[in-house]
Amino acid sequence: MAKGHRSQIKRERNAQKDTRPSAKLSYARVSVQKACFVLDAIRGKDVQTAQAILAYNPRYASSVIEKLLKSAIANAENNNGMNVENLYIEECYANKGPTMKRIRPRAQGRAYRIEKRMSHITIVLNER
Repeated sequence: MAKGHRSQIKRERNAQKDTRPSAKLSYARVSVQKACFVLDAIRGKDVQTAQAILAYNPRYASSVIEKLLKSAIANAENNNGMNVENLYIEECYANKGPTMKRIRPRAQGRAYRIEKRMSHITIVLNER
C-alpha cells in the first residue's frame, strides 16, 4: 500500500516526470530493425542536421521519422519555450509493437505465414 494521501502521491509522481520535449509514434507500420537504421543515423545530431539527413534518406522509415521529429520540435518550441537552434536529439529508439499475421497461399495447398511488424518510435530532444 502506498503511503500518504492520493494528492500527495500524485504530486510526487509528477515531480519525477521527465520534462524533456519528446514525441512518440505508436503502431508505425515499419519494423523495428528498419526504423533503427534511420534512427542510428540521426542520434546525437542537432535538429537541423537531422532534418537534412531525413529529407534525403531513401528509406520509407525516414519519412515517418521526419514527421515525428517535426512534432517533437513543435512540442519543444510551444510547450517548453525552447530555442530551435539549440535543440539536439538526445534519445531516439524504436520498440517492438504488435505483429499482424497474414496468410499467403503456396503450392500444393500449403499456406505460408506473413508477419507484418509494427513499432513504437520515440524521439527525445534537449537543449545544448
